[in-house]
Amino acid sequence: MIDPRRPGIPGEVTHGAVGPLPRTTGRQIVVFAGTEDDARVDWDRVGLHRVADSRDFAQGDVSPEALQDAEATVFSALGIAVVTADPGQVSRLQTAEAAGRPVLSVSPELVHHVLADETRSYTAGYRDGVADLSGRLLAGEGVPGAARPAAAARFEDTAQATWGVQAVRADASARTGRGIRVAVLDTGFDAAHPDFAGRAVTARSFVPGEDAQDGHGHGTHCIGTACGPRTPSTGPRYGVAPECEIYAGKVLGTDGSGTDAGILAGINWAVTSQCPVISMSLGADVMQAHPPYSAAGRRALQRGSLIIAAAGNNADRRSGDVGFVGAPANSVEIMAVGALDQALEMAYFSARSLPGRGGQVDVAAPGFQVYSSWPMPTRYNTISGTSMATPHVAGLAALWAEATGRRGLELWATLLQESERILQPSLDAGSGLAIAPP
Repeated sequence: MIDPRRPGIPGEVTHGAVGPLPRTTGRQIVVFAGTEDDARVDWDRVGLHRVADSRDFAQGDVSPEALQDAEATVFSALGIAVVTADPGQVSRLQTAEAAGRPVLSVSPELVHHVLADETRSYTAGYRDGVADLSGRLLAGEGVPGAARPAAAARFEDTAQATWGVQAVRADASARTGRGIRVAVLDTGFDAAHPDFAGRAVTARSFVPGEDAQDGHGHGTHCIGTACGPRTPSTGPRYGVAPECEIYAGKVLGTDGSGTDAGILAGINWAVTSQCPVISMSLGADVMQAHPPYSAAGRRALQRGSLIIAAAGNNADRRSGDVGFVGAPANSVEIMAVGALDQALEMAYFSARSLPGRGGQVDVAAPGFQVYSSWPMPTRYNTISGTSMATPHVAGLAALWAEATGRRGLELWATLLQESERILQPSLDAGSGLAIAPP
């Protein structure tokens, strides 16, 4: 386990008994036994005086400046705080007389990244796919036990809809996500994209020094897949829930990275804003479940918000490496999504479940060569990743939330129960392909 008493060196990458440990910031994440209904911490007694509490901000919207300047930032809806503290202050914080309530865990703050290769164009993806197919075919010629040839594609993009929208049956569903708030916590959103003119969009930035505008592209792509229009201004339909209300939380900067503080601030905002669906296509390649996300996922579910996260892209199945589910998706309380290709086989990069409790892939969705919105003037882009599979499931969650009125754990159970079983191991695809209600 990561030693919470040892402040991480910003930018440091180390290795432990179970693989690489991610970059840390030097701050600590404290998980308390309760949430906002419990007693406040006596921060002065701890020795921390610049404190920002989400209860002091409208809709729990802690500003990025407060996140940067405060010695302690409290996310009351989650019962979690981010602190800049030395070992003595951490020790005092863990005493009952200072905390006013028990401390469950103290963990180093991690750095997370988008879980897609945004530089991959459609041409590059097609080229790699052909190379992979050729390699499998050649490897299987007369070699007993060799990898079987790639299956024929069952879906492809058409003039009417992308292959992903078809595969999850969103194009055949009577549901649109109307009245359901979907929070996408990512690199922001291009508010000027013509396909979203007139849509209900609430955008916030939790990245110091950056507004909510997407300077990267990944966030706009994910929002397009989850929430894009039924009839775009040009090209095929690419969005699963075209009438949902969009909550765009920028938790990753223009460079595609962000910290626990910004991500937890986004989750706190989404939960306080009563978003039934929270989509996070981000992560860190670490096998250990990160305690703050276990707490955040559990407390979000208790308040009717389901967090859906990307399983990770650290596999290379072409060479026999199946990878592992990283944080935050490897928390039991967060739904982990694997990526499928057009043949409904596992995408070669999609991570496999870890042994033991937590770290399981729960469900799978289209994540290979996914076409969606992109910041102007590019307008659209085709990229791959479990990042692309995750917003498909988030959009489907909105459709099921509209259809059934279910929230939290009930919504989670519905998504898994209604998924389509496919010819892939549950270690890779969980309950199968997530699909839309009729």
